[in-house]
Amino acid sequence: MRRDPSRHRARTPWRLTIVLCALVLGGCARHEQSTLHASGAGAQRIEGLWWLMFWIAMAVFAEVMLLLGWALWRRRRARAKIRGGDAIGGIAVLGVVIPFAILVTVYGLGLRDLNALAAPRQDPAVTVDVIGHQWWWEIRYADPAGAVTANELHIPVGEPVRVRLRTADVQHSFWVPQLMPKTDLIAGKVNETWLQTGTAGSYRAQCAEYCGKQHAFMALMVVAQPRADFDAWAAATAQPATTTLTADQQRGRAVFERSSCASCHTVRGTTATGRVGPDLTTVGSRWSIGAGAAPNDAGHLGGWIVNSQTIKPGNKMPPQPVPAQDLQDLLSYLRSLK
Repeated sequence: MRRDPSRHRARTPWRLTIVLCALVLGGCARHEQSTLHASGAGAQRIEGLWWLMFWIAMAVFAEVMLLLGWALWRRRRARAKIRGGDAIGGIAVLGVVIPFAILVTVYGLGLRDLNALAAPRQDPAVTVDVIGHQWWWEIRYADPAGAVTANELHIPVGEPVRVRLRTADVQHSFWVPQLMPKTDLIAGKVNETWLQTGTAGSYRAQCAEYCGKQHAFMALMVVAQPRADFDAWAAATAQPATTTLTADQQRGRAVFERSSCASCHTVRGTTATGRVGPDLTTVGSRWSIGAGAAPNDAGHLGGWIVNSQTIKPGNKMPPQPVPAQDLQDLLSYLRSLK
């Protein structure tokens, strides 16, 4: 069957219009990972520079379109005359002087912002180590010592937090679009960045350096909370796992300790001291499973235990042949760890 070229040409503008509208609407969406909705001191500088460059580009575009329209309008007049002569003056101003002034201004502002992003205005009261793994984040607080979690970084509102970055395997990049531009995690090196926001809330972060098959599912949630709430959370997180357990939770703990779970994961206060996977001492309170791969609820957690490869193929956790009743007890125990 032959295609009608005229019908194809007629549809093309509509298709382009639909694609353009979709892009415009997508740009208007208030996405949680948008750099253009900054909530941190560092990200606000990036947002300001972005808008400056955007409006400069719009001004240049408008100027070019006006000059083009004016030239076409003059050319189409019946008695239009093409003037000769030397146009070097206009070319020098519009093509050299103005672009040079724009580039120097943007470059100067960029250097100013780079200097401001190097360190916060006041010394951070909180220091946290963030270690990148394929494909999850290990979070360790220097104070209080022992506060360890995964894929969830808590910070106090209104205070700068020093973040020390290193990797346990390949290159990664730490990026919290609404709070701070990205900083790379380079093998054999410790890099530093800082976070600060005046607004309590959750800010999604993401590995910004391709690091393998599940790079897209290497997310992190930054939780900003009032100082009192942060102190309470940090103190609780530094404690060993609860020992106040129901009967099924006690059976679940026994399953955890005698199975291969204990070889790869740590639950503080138990015999499980593995370091291959995330510390699970507070796994029941975390925002997700597998660094953003699935919601943290009983159904997804059970599926993750039985065969995490169906949710996040390529991760280091093999399928676990846990009997049905043991799995229920194990789920009850893990969800009690908060």
